[in-house]
Amino acid sequence: MPELPEVEVIRQGLLSRVVGGKITAIACSDQKLRFPIPRAELARWFKNSRIVALQRRGKYLIFQADNDAAMIVHLGMTGKLGIFQAAAPPALHDHLVFTFASGLQMRYNDTRRFGFVRVLPPGRYGSDDPFKNLGVEPLTDDFSGAYLQKMAGRRLQPVKNFLMDNRMVAGIGNIYANEILFYAAIHPATAIGSLTLPMWERVVEKTREVLARAIASGGSSISDFVDSAGRKGYFGAPSSAPAARNRVIGSEKLKIYHREHRAHRDN
Repeated sequence: MPELPEVEVIRQGLLSRVVGGKITAIACSDQKLRFPIPRAELARWFKNSRIVALQRRGKYLIFQADNDAAMIVHLGMTGKLGIFQAAAPPALHDHLVFTFASGLQMRYNDTRRFGFVRVLPPGRYGSDDPFKNLGVEPLTDDFSGAYLQKMAGRRLQPVKNFLMDNRMVAGIGNIYANEILFYAAIHPATAIGSLTLPMWERVVEKTREVLARAIASGGSSISDFVDSAGRKGYFGAPSSAPAARNRVIGSEKLKIYHREHRAHRDN
């Protein structure tokens, strides 16, 4: 499932291609995603509208139109957003196609159809926060050792489960929770109530480092993730992966994912 870095990589890849672009046509498949595709709302609020902003909140992408409507996209387990020339042949499992006046298309493809699209009418996104139940963004100043310690209290919940709880921290899943705790030298089963403030501060530091490296590397190549140009992310890829992608990739390797039974460092 795409986590925060993968969604942010897609957002960055789409920015220059869709923001400022006018949508001239919208096509939907007859397949249901996690929820039915909101065809009428898309046609009413996004056809012939211009995209003015593209934001991310946790694992969600938010497209804002010039009429103040908003479209929220969650990629589920296998969802992808890509940019194509209109003449490019469609792919199996393309469920939504947005055609822009530029001649480009943004296509939503989802093999397992666990993703979803939600449309908010003009003014609703600003007045009715759809993400009020999400925790803090881990790349912001609100994410701190003091915040984590306060939310943890004296509970016995394993720290890995706590980091993956999107009500506490937005956007972190299994892959990156494992990596963060490895670099923070904390066993994932450690009870959150036993962690000291310096330990939480180390979690914050390593969270920012791991997520920033993953975003710079194009996300994780685990499972089906590709960026908006159809390229696989290199975070976690073998060191022989190509290094030339108009950015410095390096040879990032996942330390824990697929090695759950390997002993962690002592804390």
